[in-house]
Amino acid sequence: MEALPRETVVDVLEGRLREDIFAGRHAIGSYLPPERQLAEGYGVTRTTLKHAFNRLVQAGLLETRHGIGTRVRDYARFGGADLLPLLMRQSPDWVGEVFEVRRSVGALIAERAAAQASEAQRAELIHLLEEVGEAEAGDGVQLADIEVHRALARATGNRVYVLLTNTLMDSYLPVRAALIGPFIDPTYARNQLAPVIEAVVAGDLKTAKRAARKYMETTEEVMLKGLK
Repeated sequence: MEALPRETVVDVLEGRLREDIFAGRHAIGSYLPPERQLAEGYGVTRTTLKHAFNRLVQAGLLETRHGIGTRVRDYARFGGADLLPLLMRQSPDWVGEVFEVRRSVGALIAERAAAQASEAQRAELIHLLEEVGEAEAGDGVQLADIEVHRALARATGNRVYVLLTNTLMDSYLPVRAALIGPFIDPTYARNQLAPVIEAVVAGDLKTAKRAARKYMETTEEVMLKGLK
């Protein structure tokens, strides 16, 4: 068993600042109060505040101008997909939009994988599909399913699809426990995914795209019920 990491003061402060930004308490485009004032307001040291600032700058929520101050970045206009996990953690309302992209991108990935996958990648997909059916019910099946989708993205030969898949999977993390529905029964999960893998392995582009979309829609319906 690996010990769970403990939440630090920086972690807590980062979460509070992020929550205040998303809630509009620190408005987009506005400069944050001076560091000393802000640190006192949150009851932390300026060093802790700087560490939290650095994380939020890297996440694309803040920008610091030397000699001027730190202001809230217009993340909706300039931010990237890497913000999705933060946004999902803040508000599950993003789930519907993430699923919409999941359906479209998933279908395109399956179609391209059917056209581009090497023999080794086809063999890997078959192996990973069987691992879904043999995984421990619930969390184990869900993680095995994720690996299938990562392998499908790699089989496209397009690294952007790989990064998009990683981002979408990461965006689920804050609510992953609520999305466990389609993965309770390993055999069911394996059989739902099988038509996609079979079409990709056969090199049948149209069937792969159609099967992937159906799979996404079916599992999405179950996952949304879990969120409700």
